[in-house]
Amino acid sequence: MRDKILEILGSSEKAMTSIELLEALNMSEVSELTSLLEVLNDLEDEALIYKTRKDKYMLFENSHLKIGVLSVNKKGFGFVTVSGLEDDIYIDEDNLNGALDGDTVIIEDIKGTGKKDEGRVVKILKKSNSYVVGTFDIVKGNPSFKPDNNKLKMNIIIDKADLKDLVPGHKIRVKIEKELPNHRYLAKVDKIIGHKNDPGVDILSIVYDYGINDVFQDDVMKEVEKIPTEVKIEETLERVDLTNECIFTIDGDYTKDIDDAISIKKDGENYILGVHIADVSYYVKEGTKLYEEAKDRGTSVYLVDRVIPMLPHKLSNGICSLNPGEIRLAISCIMTIDPRGKIISHDIFESVIKSRKQMTYKNVNKVFDGETPEDYKEFESDLKLMLELSEILRKEKISRGYLDFDTNEPVILVDEQGKPYDIVLRERGKGENLIEDFMIAANETVASHIFYMGYPFVYRVHEVPDDDKVNEFISSLSASGLNIKGARHYDNPKVMQGILDIITNKEGYDIFSNLLLRCMRKAEYREQNVGHYGLGSKCYTHFTSPIRRFPDTTVHNLLRKYLFNKPNEHELNELISYYEMKLPEICEHSSKKERDSIDCERDVEKMKMAEYMESHIGEEYEGIISSCLNFGMFVQLPNMVEGLIHVSDIQGDYYNYNEELNALIGQRTKKMYKIGQKVKIKVINASKETSTIDFELIEGDKHGNTK
Repeated sequence: MRDKILEILGSSEKAMTSIELLEALNMSEVSELTSLLEVLNDLEDEALIYKTRKDKYMLFENSHLKIGVLSVNKKGFGFVTVSGLEDDIYIDEDNLNGALDGDTVIIEDIKGTGKKDEGRVVKILKKSNSYVVGTFDIVKGNPSFKPDNNKLKMNIIIDKADLKDLVPGHKIRVKIEKELPNHRYLAKVDKIIGHKNDPGVDILSIVYDYGINDVFQDDVMKEVEKIPTEVKIEETLERVDLTNECIFTIDGDYTKDIDDAISIKKDGENYILGVHIADVSYYVKEGTKLYEEAKDRGTSVYLVDRVIPMLPHKLSNGICSLNPGEIRLAISCIMTIDPRGKIISHDIFESVIKSRKQMTYKNVNKVFDGETPEDYKEFESDLKLMLELSEILRKEKISRGYLDFDTNEPVILVDEQGKPYDIVLRERGKGENLIEDFMIAANETVASHIFYMGYPFVYRVHEVPDDDKVNEFISSLSASGLNIKGARHYDNPKVMQGILDIITNKEGYDIFSNLLLRCMRKAEYREQNVGHYGLGSKCYTHFTSPIRRFPDTTVHNLLRKYLFNKPNEHELNELISYYEMKLPEICEHSSKKERDSIDCERDVEKMKMAEYMESHIGEEYEGIISSCLNFGMFVQLPNMVEGLIHVSDIQGDYYNYNEELNALIGQRTKKMYKIGQKVKIKVINASKETSTIDFELIEGDKHGNTK
């Protein structure tokens, strides 16, 4: 009945009463009306239909309402992000209607308020704060719970029965049991994470706040116990045997989950590139607890001092990892590439491989610098041939619009207690670029292969940026002495390349390139192919990291179902129908888990940077202004640490924020502080607890330049 109701409402030009729907369904009995009303209530709860004030029904998508995720500011107001809308919708504190940060809400537009895109929450569709992480304490003799997320305006009262196990300073996760009047909530303790001063508890608290699970459930581990630790001979018989080929891996110094290996040959003037990826989907099968767990996690999470894996270590570091000297099952993508970097033919198949060596970026880069380590000499010719091909592929990518923002990434070094002792920049040499180039080639090849077959698939997409946002950024550059003229439309990534070329080698490049990057839309997973703007690619997927990304595992699963199992016409039609229904949900969930992972990693990084700077209060540094706002300016240090100089702390004048120039300008002196400008600062405060760092400006001349 559900589908029929949606079909009727979808084809109707007007809203319909329940009686009209009953007639359209060829029903007339009272019992049938009762059943219809129950289904209508369910559809309304799911926001698939909308019930008007006159008790008429229409499809939700045809109503004036919108669904989105609420993000609440520390000051109390919020914004709702609605899929398909470029700008977020402002929600005043008085119009939140009990909704909290992270909730999925139904909103309606408010007209005539004078504010652009303002709305009101009319219904909370899904609460995101069933679980809340925070600190337990005793305040004035009474138990107290303070949420870590200071955007949550919640007075949480812990069930008395749970208090006996708690001591002041415990970091805990609570489950909201009941909403009480006046923003009060009754909660039970779900997990005692540990004392806030215990090593590692700080990071775990953030992990749990994002709903990321660091422990695999017993039913999952029971399935994992049955997975062998070695590949059986019978598992290799139907596969292409590549164990005699010169195949090896290149990763970071401490990588344990190795999911990609490479090989190379020359055929005349053409290159034969092999990209061999761990066959994770052979072990992680649909319908198993392990599959559902991997799907739920969506991705591995890489934090400062640990990895929270998508798969248990027996797989991620064991049978699935392409460890040297071990027989492993793989899916190989062999590409024939001409001297211009064009892939002229390819083959994708199930294989069995044995990696000859686990190489590191550091040592591979030594080879390219002419300092080949002794144990790399037998691979030297292959590596140099790979470098030759990598440079050809990179040149071809750039010619079609590939955007290389080349931004610095911080690496936070911590001791055994988890305390940060240094922050350095991640190195990116020819070896890192080589692997990126080869993986992109394989991802494009696999995506194109299935795309032209017309089967349902998972694509990695990146849409064209919004012209207005990019133009706004370009206008703000004029205050920094960068005048960019020319196109005002950016559907062609080569236009964006031109902007990058202008800011390259300019002082403050890292700042400007990061700001430009923020003008881009976020890449995501989708079942429809719309291309990948940032790579200049017409068709792209994620195939090369199935140990740490569920979409890649899904791509492997689809390759097996469509290609390797050789389904007949009837089986193929069933597969197509099944995945047309299944993939949208997988793509949406995977995109969300990726965003959660990135946000979690970023929050951990901010917290550890603040902890590091706690021991550097009073020290002076030279930095670059990274952003200006009405309350002050952020300054980035060479190690990527960022701190705030509050506008009230700038001596000698009152500073106003000029939105057009994106700068702070002195009311009396006209002294200007602008993005990209070098300034000298002193660290005056840092707080691990709030993940904040405060700087003080050391006075410069009247133009804001330091002496």
